[in-house]
Amino acid sequence: MHPDWQPIIQEPLNHISTDIYGPDTLPPRDDVMRAFDLAPSDVKVLILGQDPYPTPGHAMGLSFSTQPGVRPPRSLVNIYKELESDLGIVLSDTGRADGDLTSWFEQGVMLLNRVLTVEAGNAGSHRRMGWEAVTEAAIRALNRPDLVAILWGKDAQSAARFIPEATIIASPHPSPLSARRGFFGSRPFSRANEALVQAGSAPVRWQL
Repeated sequence: MHPDWQPIIQEPLNHISTDIYGPDTLPPRDDVMRAFDLAPSDVKVLILGQDPYPTPGHAMGLSFSTQPGVRPPRSLVNIYKELESDLGIVLSDTGRADGDLTSWFEQGVMLLNRVLTVEAGNAGSHRRMGWEAVTEAAIRALNRPDLVAILWGKDAQSAARFIPEATIIASPHPSPLSARRGFFGSRPFSRANEALVQAGSAPVRWQL
């Protein structure tokens, strides 16, 4: 964790029980706080997820991202399809067989889940165990006019009230259950870059 986060999230982090880290907890313990390796001042774009992938070997501490070499799950396949439609970057289907989004993160895209751990095979199992207070504190600390927040789905959009000064790009979740209800065609990547340029920041290179 970057030291600048400590005074922001340490108090709610103290309330997370150590019992949450069981043998079936994902992601690996060393990756749980990985999103916080990025200094708050370096965050240009926030992409907010729900909780980690519950499939062993997938979650790696960044929302929507998988461990290197892991094929993208269905929601990420849809993200790749929208990226192709929006910017012409071909990653969907056979265009890319990897779900690692680290290169986005390295450019200042904070890939944060509202809940940072999950029990393997049991999506949503660690909700209401204290993580929401930790991530709320973090999101509030990012509230500034030059932040762009990409909020997919109702869970993510509920955090918009924490960042009233930011540019909000909201749409349905990329899940196969909802992507065709407005995620496809929402152009989040080009819109984010337009907002960044208007704020005087460099655009993100979304190519992976």
